[in-house]
Amino acid sequence: QVQLVESGGGLVQAGGSLRLSCAVSGSLSEIHVMGWYRQAPGKQRELVAAIKSDGTILYEDPVKGRFTISTNNAKSRLYLEMNTLKPEDTAVYYCNVDRVGSDYRLYEHWGQGTQVTVSS
Repeated sequence: QVQLVESGGGLVQAGGSLRLSCAVSGSLSEIHVMGWYRQAPGKQRELVAAIKSDGTILYEDPVKGRFTISTNNAKSRLYLEMNTLKPEDTAVYYCNVDRVGSDYRLYEHWGQGTQVTVSS
């Protein structure tokens, strides 16, 4: 099992910055991918950025060059540094972890979400 707790959301003006943090606990050695998703009102949840266990990083086009995903060596913390924020970045941001269990099955875990609001 893996437990995720996000923090760091809030209200910021356009052009500002926020740093999201996700505390990860549980079966850390089984983690395969860690990522951030977001869901704006009336829209589907979408991937923002992800980092694989081999260090490969993916950013979705809307956040490239503005957001940075990172993790500590122990995988107990996942971060999302968000710069030059835009009103369209307003959403609930979710921490996500995919792990491969001892039964070789893929399990997906989600945090409770943290609200990010960017005012124009």
